[in-house]
Amino acid sequence: MGKRSSGWKREVLRAHERIARLFARSEARERSLAYLQGLLSGCERKNGWQLAEWMGEVAPYRVQHLLDRARWNADAARDQVRAYVVEQLCSPEAVLIADETGFLKKGMHSVGVKRQYTGTAGRIENSQVGVFLCYGSDKGAALVDRELYLPEEWAADEDRCRAAAVPEGTEFATKPELARRMIERACVAGVPFGWVAADEVYGNNSKLRQWLEQRRLSYVLAVASDQRLRWPDGKQRRVDQIAHSLPALAWERLSAGAGSKGERLYDWTLIPGWEEHGLRHGLLVRRSLEEQPEYAYYLFYAPTPKARLETLVRVAGQRWQIEQAFQAAKGECGLDHYEVRHWQGWYRHITLAMLAHAALAVLRAQGEKNSRRSGPAQRAGVAPPAHAPALAQLARR
Repeated sequence: MGKRSSGWKREVLRAHERIARLFARSEARERSLAYLQGLLSGCERKNGWQLAEWMGEVAPYRVQHLLDRARWNADAARDQVRAYVVEQLCSPEAVLIADETGFLKKGMHSVGVKRQYTGTAGRIENSQVGVFLCYGSDKGAALVDRELYLPEEWAADEDRCRAAAVPEGTEFATKPELARRMIERACVAGVPFGWVAADEVYGNNSKLRQWLEQRRLSYVLAVASDQRLRWPDGKQRRVDQIAHSLPALAWERLSAGAGSKGERLYDWTLIPGWEEHGLRHGLLVRRSLEEQPEYAYYLFYAPTPKARLETLVRVAGQRWQIEQAFQAAKGECGLDHYEVRHWQGWYRHITLAMLAHAALAVLRAQGEKNSRRSGPAQRAGVAPPAHAPALAQLARR
């Protein structure tokens, strides 16, 4: 156990080395390491006061300085987080997964905060929303990019933006537009991946789908039931009407991957659409196994040889990895524990929390690689659920 704990501590140090050179002053460099270790510590809340106390300081001023006034570039650190994750988890068939998560907040001064729907609470709450990009492969998954969603009323209020230190010239951007920017950054950086996946917020956006198709980037994107698909005869048809008109023999029972309660079995069917330049459009449908089944619909775009049911189901099933990443990053790395109000503070804390989560993801991948036992999920080529609490506890020792 001591040997494993020592190895994990070395990995955390190695993760920090990726960003260490970004700090011109040694004090900020050392404090960023302490902050990273604090995010992986047993602190109940990873906010300024409790992290400062964990570091042995009587006040949070130095922690606040790291997130506010110290000289370092959070976007450069983000690039290093992405490079670190790709270095450890890379796969040519990896999936870039876009999704958002909410951060519940009180008051009206934290940058981007408003009463808005957030899946974190499952209802409209006073919150901030961040859009994230996750890199998922058969080796593991970690968050590699992030953007703060700035609501329209915020973007239009110059005084409010100035008070929250929002960079001048920042304009309103939809969540799909923020996702597009992050995917584009991954492409420019040469990130190896084979697919893009996302839920309905992104799949329903035709501009995002068109942008992906223009760059010949394969995708499996969830869409609403009233989304229309252009049929080979040129007619537009609702995806739910297409699915409900299919015969019983059209469905095949397959696993979408291993979950916390075993294999996630559903009935699936694939409806090929039109083909252009060797790439196939079409519809993938998932049906639950209950007596009154629920349906989920996905538009796909992929090279014709890859537009096979088993492959598309695997990609669709990978989307759960970003949900697990959010759960682990919040529960073990303090992703949502911050108490900063300004734009820069949000990006700095979120980026350091992403690095902490990436270290846990890499440690888990190393543990899976070194394990001699092969569980059912491994034999199926699907990563099992993350056991972040156990990893984090051992990393703290």
